[in-house]
Amino acid sequence: MRNDKENIIVNKTFTFALNIVEFSESLYRINKFSLANQIFKSGTSIGANVREAQNAESKADFIHKIKIAAKEADETEYWLLLCLESQYLNSPEEKLLSDLKEIVLILSKIISTSKFK
Repeated sequence: MRNDKENIIVNKTFTFALNIVEFSESLYRINKFSLANQIFKSGTSIGANVREAQNAESKADFIHKIKIAAKEADETEYWLLLCLESQYLNSPEEKLLSDLKEIVLILSKIISTSKFK
């Protein structure tokens, strides 16, 4: 059931997705199309799954969708760290990585709290 009051994780993942779009574009500009696509897909999928979880049919469905968002966040972190460590790629801003770490912590807390309610 959807609750339209302000939701921190929905807002944070939406803002993060906007920043991922921008970072992906910087990779497109240097012709790193495959990597840009990977980062774009996983980075924007976090928020899409969180948003979908807001309309979950059950508690189990909600937890499942949040877990998918957490997996996408983990994959996104991998790609961003790859960019950070590679001398041939644009490095993400530190804020992008710190925002992602915050999102991962929130998702983890949501999962653990939801399991025990």
